[in-house]
Amino acid sequence: MKNNWNIGESTQKNVKPEPERAILVGVIHGDQTERQIQEYLDELEFLAQTAGAITIKRFTQNLDHPDSRTYIRKGKLEEIQQYIESHDIDLVIFDDDLTGKQTQIIEEHLKRKIVDRSSLILDIFALRAQTAQAKTQVELAQMQYLLPRLRGLWTHLERQRGGIGMRGPGEQEIETDRRIIRDKITYLKKKLETIDKQNQTQRKNRGELIRVALVGYTNVGKSTLMNVLSKSEVFAENKLFATLDTTVRKIVLEQTPFLLSDTVGFIRKLPHHLVESFKSTLDEVRESDLLLHVIDIAHPQFEDHIRTVHETLTEMGVMDKPMILVFNKIDLYRTEHYDAYLDGQTKREIEEDLSQRLYHEYDKEILLVSAKSGENLDALRATLLDHVKNLYQVRYPYTTKQW
Repeated sequence: MKNNWNIGESTQKNVKPEPERAILVGVIHGDQTERQIQEYLDELEFLAQTAGAITIKRFTQNLDHPDSRTYIRKGKLEEIQQYIESHDIDLVIFDDDLTGKQTQIIEEHLKRKIVDRSSLILDIFALRAQTAQAKTQVELAQMQYLLPRLRGLWTHLERQRGGIGMRGPGEQEIETDRRIIRDKITYLKKKLETIDKQNQTQRKNRGELIRVALVGYTNVGKSTLMNVLSKSEVFAENKLFATLDTTVRKIVLEQTPFLLSDTVGFIRKLPHHLVESFKSTLDEVRESDLLLHVIDIAHPQFEDHIRTVHETLTEMGVMDKPMILVFNKIDLYRTEHYDAYLDGQTKREIEEDLSQRLYHEYDKEILLVSAKSGENLDALRATLLDHVKNLYQVRYPYTTKQW
């Protein structure tokens, strides 16, 4: 049986395969709480669903620190083993990264496929990659993930199974060694450098237009917002990482043109080597003049999402750029907080209070919108137009050019 290691290649033939049945495993350690780990596992479950698995059960354990050999303690491992044998489980997904040795030991014990958070994210990226650039970026990230894990991984890869966690950068024989992996990494980096130079040329050819970049956590509605602002059809789906390749559209508001780009979404614990591999894609963010940070206000962890995005933008060195916080899905937020309207406050009063609270908390311009229903999008367009005009005025203070 062959491994299914071809990027972007569908696992579906004539018949759609049954979804893999998975359990999730997380460790509560440090200053984490049970509530936090459940929120992390909520996201891990969404990742698993995006990759094509269904989650059957979750297991958590309180530890001072994860076990160096098996991540969890032996007793919990035995409990998981009994459960998967009696419930026909195909896949065990861990919320943190495992070493190659940990993966080998756990798999030998459970006799099931083991996937950690990074390999799951990489698998989704491999599934989503469409263009040559995205495929190369994912392949590089996968090789960088594999390199330090070769000693432990090759043992458990001998079973050569396909499915989640097994979509990789092209079929590799079991005797693939570190030298070949390093040579491949070098080759892929050079290939990306060539693509990056081509992208730089394209960006230079866009002329003198102001650039605005949509940024945010994954699945917050950036692509939907892109569609309504640009009146185009950018792929949007209620799954994580629906967009991998940056899309750029020219928009004209009241005869004032600018470029709007939709970029890959961020996520907590995003593998560092994945961020590095997508550097050329994220250059759209670095070279932008204005950031529209889109947030899903209806998500119960939206504040954590804001923190994750701001940390990533800080690592990229772009947090000093002008930024508007666009709180999307206000219609869903209103539905989920309906009880708040029963205390005599009006909708306007409640949302004005919400806007003021968010403004004081983040010290950024705030807009509450719904890309899906169109609510407050005129206000977003007006705000965007004011910022773009001001940016043109700063860039070309002495020109009388009419756009």
